[in-house]
Amino acid sequence: MAGVANQNILLGVTGGIAAYKSVELARLLVKGGARVRVVMTEAACRFVSPLTFQAVTANPVRTQLFDEAHEAAMGHIELARWADQMIIAPASADFMARMAQGLADDLLSTLYLASTASVTVAPAMNRRMWRHPAVQHNLSLLEDRGIRILGPETGEQACGDTGIGRMSEPSEIFAALDVAAGSGLFAGRKVLITAGPTHEPFDPVRFIGNRSSGKMGFAVAQAFVREGAEVLLVSGPVQLATPAGVQRINVQTALQMREAVFDNIQAVDIFVACAAVADYRPESPRENKIKKTDDRLELNLLRNPDILAEVAALEKGPFTLGFAAETENLAENARAKLSKKKLDMLAANRVGDDLGFESDDNSLLVLWPNGEKQLPLQNKQQLAHALITLLEQQYRDAGRGD
Repeated sequence: MAGVANQNILLGVTGGIAAYKSVELARLLVKGGARVRVVMTEAACRFVSPLTFQAVTANPVRTQLFDEAHEAAMGHIELARWADQMIIAPASADFMARMAQGLADDLLSTLYLASTASVTVAPAMNRRMWRHPAVQHNLSLLEDRGIRILGPETGEQACGDTGIGRMSEPSEIFAALDVAAGSGLFAGRKVLITAGPTHEPFDPVRFIGNRSSGKMGFAVAQAFVREGAEVLLVSGPVQLATPAGVQRINVQTALQMREAVFDNIQAVDIFVACAAVADYRPESPRENKIKKTDDRLELNLLRNPDILAEVAALEKGPFTLGFAAETENLAENARAKLSKKKLDMLAANRVGDDLGFESDDNSLLVLWPNGEKQLPLQNKQQLAHALITLLEQQYRDAGRGD
């Protein structure tokens, strides 16, 4: 079976002006060979008529949980069992909150709880609503449960604001569902990712390190798994749970990270160096805690190996994506690093002034030898998916995707 062809897809439509886009999404799904049934919330019916979706899908539209014509035979359970995939587009802030809390007070929320189908959500709301901590908390809960989030995008909104919150375009959602119905963008590919900081001890209780939280690397690992890849994550010391489906190796120092990488590098197709590896390590770590007796403490430091450059230099090495954190001259420094290390791609972000480290949001300037693209500020989960989607295109253009 190819893509959505012959798939049973349940399209849930919640209240919001973006509901008009869902009509086009339904049309694309039907054109792609899917069997589509639509369930609308009461608020959604105020924006688009159920009759419109019925005309597009050639199937009756369900709007009520207590529908005697269907519920005499437990119709909501039958519909939940019928679906191979469930897509909620648009997904309002209210409906995402109900999903996160497990409420079942209408037909669509009941179907969500009753179905074992894979679930994709395409949020749409005002930019301020999207940024609200409560919405972001609910988003994190849904992602932790394996729900795939598509968008939202940045642009003009119906309220007159401009910013993040627009529902992804129907063609983009269709493409994502088409891939999910198969095996994913990276099915059959093995990916090795480094994440987090390294800690270089100079006595048993102190170390030199970087401020990396590991959030971006872990988000990239999760994004690859969701697209069908087999992922090995080599992580420095972070306080993060291992994403579902990811194999993890914990390390402390740059030398330990290098060893873990080169023990496994020959078996992978793609290498993503997201870790903030310490550039230097103490030459002679002390066996005992250094006492605070002198006004000055001098440490001799040795340069750590450049793991990314070594991998990129392998004769038959994997496709390489590096990361660069810069405080100034972002584009110039990133382009120089891409060229010097002979990388396939490089993702650069500005750090400092509450940007980058430990934040849940980030933006990236993504470079490759003959092009670049700016990925706007967004949640790191969404940013990771946008990044690997861009990587997949470059991977195929490089002749690696065959």
